Amino acid sequence: MIGQLNGRLIEKNPTELVVECGGVGYEVKISLNTFSALGSEESVKIFTKLVVREDAHILYGFASKLEREMFNHLISVSGIGPNTAMIMLSSMVPDEIAHAIQSEDVRTIQGIKGIGIKTAQRVIIDLKDKMLKIVFSSENIFNQNNTNRFDALTALVSLGFDKKSAEKAIDKIAVGDETVEKLIKEALKIL
Repeated sequence: MIGQLNGRLIEKNPTELVVECGGVGYEVKISLNTFSALGSEESVKIFTKLVVREDAHILYGFASKLEREMFNHLISVSGIGPNTAMIMLSSMVPDEIAHAIQSEDVRTIQGIKGIGIKTAQRVIIDLKDKMLKIVFSSENIFNQNNTNRFDALTALVSLGFDKKSAEKAIDKIAVGDETVEKLIKEALKIL
């Protein structure tokens, strides 16, 4: 298993990045939390989870061990795959997900695209005891101001949304100095 990558950031967009380690460029799927946390540093350390499927080996990357731990918990729930877990981690920070699970807030979890009421209830039932043992920081890592609507649209399309629907959702959001993360979060609520 590949547990972490420590190398040079070659390419970065809201849903994936390429990290060069020892002359090899690793393509890594990331959440918006990780995208925000990385900033513009050239040298990065990414905690990873390798998911092996029948048709692909996909490397998922996270800026913190806690985010990776939340990802591992989420994919352990029946009905939540890696892509849905990444959408959850892009919609909410791990602390917010943990709080929603601990407080049995079905509505908050169900508000995430792709999560129905039964899946939200299953997440709470399966993970409530595990979330009580985890201490998450209350720090929100969304703080970058160097993004735009194009990055948000690209991220939404990469997450599997129809381009026209994503454009309409982004158009409904007030245009100002919103970060790409805020645009995507708001668009996910609309979609």
